[in-house]
Amino acid sequence: MRDEKFTPAELRKLRSLKNPAGVQRFLDSMPYHIAHSAWSPRTVLREGTAHCLEGAIFAAAALRVLGFPPLIWDLEADNDTDHVLAIYKLRGHWGAVAKSNFNGCRGREPIYRTLRELALSYFHIYFNLRGERTLRRYSRPVDLARFDDRNWMTSAKDVWFIAEYLCEIPHTELLTPAMAKRLTRVDSRTVRGEIVGHRRLRGQPQPRIFRA
Repeated sequence: MRDEKFTPAELRKLRSLKNPAGVQRFLDSMPYHIAHSAWSPRTVLREGTAHCLEGAIFAAAALRVLGFPPLIWDLEADNDTDHVLAIYKLRGHWGAVAKSNFNGCRGREPIYRTLRELALSYFHIYFNLRGERTLRRYSRPVDLARFDDRNWMTSAKDVWFIAEYLCEIPHTELLTPAMAKRLTRVDSRTVRGEIVGHRRLRGQPQPRIFRA
């Protein structure tokens, strides 16, 4: 495991999270970061804030320190932004750790037998601010160890190359065209519940890769 570029203090902090649930709690304790940025895990740790992409990359690094492969995963939407998560497998089942501006788009317990099951667990609460159900596709897991030579965990520069790679790889369809055509809009009660605490910067467009 290539964690030697973290300082001893950084490693102590990451190891203190103990398990995926601890990583999720740590992300939940951070304010949601609204900016066009792609901070490395070191920068997130220093600044104490993150958005979707940064939270997923941070979680992948933290999970790596805890003994898991550093996997991230992309959920792709139509008429909406993508959502990036860190994923892990425990006793043969998938779970997720995620930072989101929407309550239901955060982590998942490791109970899902397949990535399709995991993706579908996000479907009913994945919508845009018009109430349209927008989740359509999911990627394969991406092992961030492929970017070790680019110092993705500790770089002082933005790690946009990770987001760019997620945009390039194939994604698997969740719905048939007929299913998508018959979808109903999300009811107002669900919308209100999901956006409690939602943060949005007026007048600033959101990058495609972020779950706003």
